[in-house]
Amino acid sequence: MGAAFLLAGGGSGSSGPRALTSDEANRLAITRFRNYEAHGRAVTITVPGTVGELIVTGSVDYRGEIGYGVVHGTGRDTSSDGLIQWTADSVFVHPMANAPAHAPTSPPGSGWYSRALQSSGNSLDSSLFIALRLGSDRPDNAELLPQNGAAWWGRDQVDGHPVDVMTGPSSRDRSGTAGNVRYWVGPDGTMYRVRAGVGSASQPVVIDFDTQKYVPVRPLPGVTPTR
Repeated sequence: MGAAFLLAGGGSGSSGPRALTSDEANRLAITRFRNYEAHGRAVTITVPGTVGELIVTGSVDYRGEIGYGVVHGTGRDTSSDGLIQWTADSVFVHPMANAPAHAPTSPPGSGWYSRALQSSGNSLDSSLFIALRLGSDRPDNAELLPQNGAAWWGRDQVDGHPVDVMTGPSSRDRSGTAGNVRYWVGPDGTMYRVRAGVGSASQPVVIDFDTQKYVPVRPLPGVTPTR
């Protein structure tokens, strides 16, 4: 998997920015590897929109590079509600008028519609792609992160976990995003939250981890995980 850190910058009212310490750079360097090491993480992805948010609740398998969950709209109609499974290039949706709070462990065997994942112009697809790219089979180079613009912005807590808030380095491959990417990273390098700007939305996407129990992703028939 190639580098997935995205364009950094901007402010959020924290006490930074300042240069990363050696310890902070090391933790930022391993945070995506921690997700891969865990095999998968439970996620809640909040996708902004002009007519209300979409909330994806599910799991991402960082070794297979595949995600699965349920979509609910908030402040909007239910036309987008249902189950969803995605890879780096495809999205599979199963519309449901009364979508459950959590996706069933075994995806339904029928009723799915597939399409290509859009690399730009679609906030949901950009969010799904970013979520997949938050895992890596090796740590990043801690020495290069500060040189390329990574910075510390402040301290925070996420569900009782103390975290440092850091921005990643600039990247030539922004993978459809156009803004800031901020990481909430624990003392051992565990990623607890990511906030990323995408070009198709005026507000950032927010990805929260460990919001429910991780359920291993079962690919749909005909969908082959990357690994």
